[in-house]
Amino acid sequence: MFEKILIANRGEIALRVIRACKELGIRTLAVYSEADVDSLHVQLADESICIGAAPSTESYLKIDRIMSAAEIGDVDAIHPGYGFLAENPDFAEVCESCNIKFIGPSSRAMQAMGDKNSARAFARKAGVPVTPGSDGIVETESDAIRIAKKIGYPVMIKASAGGGGRGMHRFTSRSSSSIRITSNFKLSPIVMDTSSISANGIVPSSGATRR
Repeated sequence: MFEKILIANRGEIALRVIRACKELGIRTLAVYSEADVDSLHVQLADESICIGAAPSTESYLKIDRIMSAAEIGDVDAIHPGYGFLAENPDFAEVCESCNIKFIGPSSRAMQAMGDKNSARAFARKAGVPVTPGSDGIVETESDAIRIAKKIGYPVMIKASAGGGGRGMHRFTSRSSSSIRITSNFKLSPIVMDTSSISANGIVPSSGATRR
């Protein structure tokens, strides 16, 4: 069992972690930006340390400042909450190198799952069922149309990286795919910071996957 946990987040998620820790008898260290000095999570934690200015890029996203706070506070583990650095494999790796438990997936797991193409490959290798789709990156529009025909419409064209539904397009027929796949390739580097596109089947609302 941990003795003290640093909570690398703020707001509701920080409060949830603090409440759970209190129930388990674990001390908590809150980090906060200058703008959050009077926030509830700062008041309720056992200890608190300011890690920077109001912008999250100057505080909650600063790995070095969070790790400095962890060292000063002599914590056993860091809970990232969600958002901010919760899905950052570099942060998890730094925690691992400092012998501080990262409460979440390992850096290796995050690296494997951060890219949809590699995530599907790992899932297949582990015998986990995946939605019908391309076996890898789709390089051309003609390849995308061929794969879509094999899977059966409707299909989803999505970037291999990123999240939040950005860069995703649903196509119900070949004609709509022919018009819009090219624009998706052009949009991808801007929105998703990658030009890799994968074509995945959509599970219809009935629950049966159309092939």
